[in-house]
Amino acid sequence: MTETDALPVHSYNEWDPLEEVIVGVIDGAAVPPWHPAVEATVPPEAWDFYRRGGGGAFPAAQIEAAHTELEGFVAILEGEGVTVRRPDPVDQSRPFGTAEWSSTGGSSHTFPRDIALVAGDRIVEATMAWRSYYFATQPFRTLFKDYFRRGARWVAAPKPELTDASYNPGYAAAKPDGPPSPDDPFPAGTSVITEFEPLLDAGDFMRFGRDILVQRSHVTNGFGIEWTRRLLGDEFRLHEVAFVDDHPMHLNATFVPLRPGRVLVNPERVPELPEMFAGWDVLTCPEPAIPTDQTMYFCSRWIAMNTLMLDQERIFVEAQETELLRLLEKEGFTPIPVPFRTVNTFGGGFHCATLDVRRRGGLEDYFAD
Repeated sequence: MTETDALPVHSYNEWDPLEEVIVGVIDGAAVPPWHPAVEATVPPEAWDFYRRGGGGAFPAAQIEAAHTELEGFVAILEGEGVTVRRPDPVDQSRPFGTAEWSSTGGSSHTFPRDIALVAGDRIVEATMAWRSYYFATQPFRTLFKDYFRRGARWVAAPKPELTDASYNPGYAAAKPDGPPSPDDPFPAGTSVITEFEPLLDAGDFMRFGRDILVQRSHVTNGFGIEWTRRLLGDEFRLHEVAFVDDHPMHLNATFVPLRPGRVLVNPERVPELPEMFAGWDVLTCPEPAIPTDQTMYFCSRWIAMNTLMLDQERIFVEAQETELLRLLEKEGFTPIPVPFRTVNTFGGGFHCATLDVRRRGGLEDYFAD
């Protein structure tokens, strides 16, 4: 056994053979309370649902269906020899708060990709910019403590205050529809969060070996990016990128690495590749099969491209995304269709619902030139 074989946490990219993964749990999920950060990111058609239902439960039939999908996904992973670990059970409907604010409850512990970045043998807990996610890392602490005791590095970003100073009130209502306008009261590059304190969601990061992409969004600010850059030091190069997205929040429905030299992109958000990807092959994601009238609580239909590489050939894809399945098969991949449509409704796909703890392979420099 080599030194890296003995490390409990060892993952540098999104495509090396998967050996161990954390998969989220939908049970106990609650509707997040209405908040400026929610308003700026969730689909407008869901706004009334949040205003009325904050702190309450999602429809029981949807929770049950999503639970079934997640357990089926876990069974397939385990059948492929992947070690699967799960977070502790949590009742997200319990209220909490600080001296400055209160929340009717949390949301879910379904999407571990959002709450932590794995960089080599290091786990980095994110801050989370939604107040309802203030304790989002807690259900995963049992696992993180175990990984640390067995030799992993573990650090948490500064716990945020999330006072009103962290947000631009009225941001969503003040933003004009369409392209940038002189009537926009907020300068280009600003979002619903301010630079008052470092804020970051790990879903805004994407790993390419020594190079890690990150975007500013409604949950990740420049302060949070700079904090992460200094933390990772010379071991990794952090590159800030920007795409065409009116509601930026997490990269994995916009720019998805498949293997060295190939990426899957959202045609509405990626008109051209970042300069560092010159020479890479681009697969353009086809129109999602998710019906336009389907309820989407947290995200757009482009969550359909939120896939997960089992290795450089095999890729998990939602079972009803027939056009994407055909494209990937045509391009030499081996798609693994898995029902995940209800999980999509709750705001995530296979990449969101997992945190790959171990992938076989070392630290590579794919952009040496």
